[in-house]
Amino acid sequence: MIVFDKVWFSYNTQQVLKDVSFSINENERVAILGGSGEGKTTILKLILGIVRPDSGEIVIDGENITSKTEEDLREVRMKFSIVFQEGALFDSLNVKENVAFCLREYSKLSEDEIDRKVREILRIVDVEHAMELMTDELSGGMHRRVAIARSLAASEPRMFLYDEATTGLDPINADNICRLILDLCKNGKGLVIVTHKVLDAIKVANRFMFLKEGMIIFDGDRDKLLHSTVSEIQMFISELNI
Repeated sequence: MIVFDKVWFSYNTQQVLKDVSFSINENERVAILGGSGEGKTTILKLILGIVRPDSGEIVIDGENITSKTEEDLREVRMKFSIVFQEGALFDSLNVKENVAFCLREYSKLSEDEIDRKVREILRIVDVEHAMELMTDELSGGMHRRVAIARSLAASEPRMFLYDEATTGLDPINADNICRLILDLCKNGKGLVIVTHKVLDAIKVANRFMFLKEGMIIFDGDRDKLLHSTVSEIQMFISELNI
């Protein structure tokens, strides 16, 4: 479903990605690991066409999206559910209104249908009880769940994209979010999660890529990751031995 072919990308004069190539099927669960500033989030933005590569091709469902217009990209983006690290909830709206926002903007559902849909989605992520709360009244874990709920309301995704889904959460809430991420994939849908937390990556993914200095230096399964002799990867997985 996702193909990167010799993709180069830079922000002004800073080279972020260098000759990156990979393909991901829509039912794969892939974790992209690496330190801060290595280009992990940039890969998600490139998948959605939020930014465009300097060179190379990005193919989604057999279509090269690198030259698509914003209007055409909307159809591409509807294939994915995306949750960025900051959650991007509206502070002025309560939980229910946040999740209903995209349904009001982009669907022709009646208010009764929107209400039923919102309750159903909030039930899936286990925050229906909090739908009248404002965003500043939510715990970190609940905030992340509501962000996931709003992304589900925006489309019927074929794949899920997560940007540092568990960053800033305590271990219990991080584990709960990992369980939710896996639950949403029970019907065979895939995911791409970018993270620097190996423990959480292992909980949700079965394929791992590692970015270093803008290049993919590793692409393999859990066993190959845990037995890698690459020094940068060994430093990352050392947390598993604590």
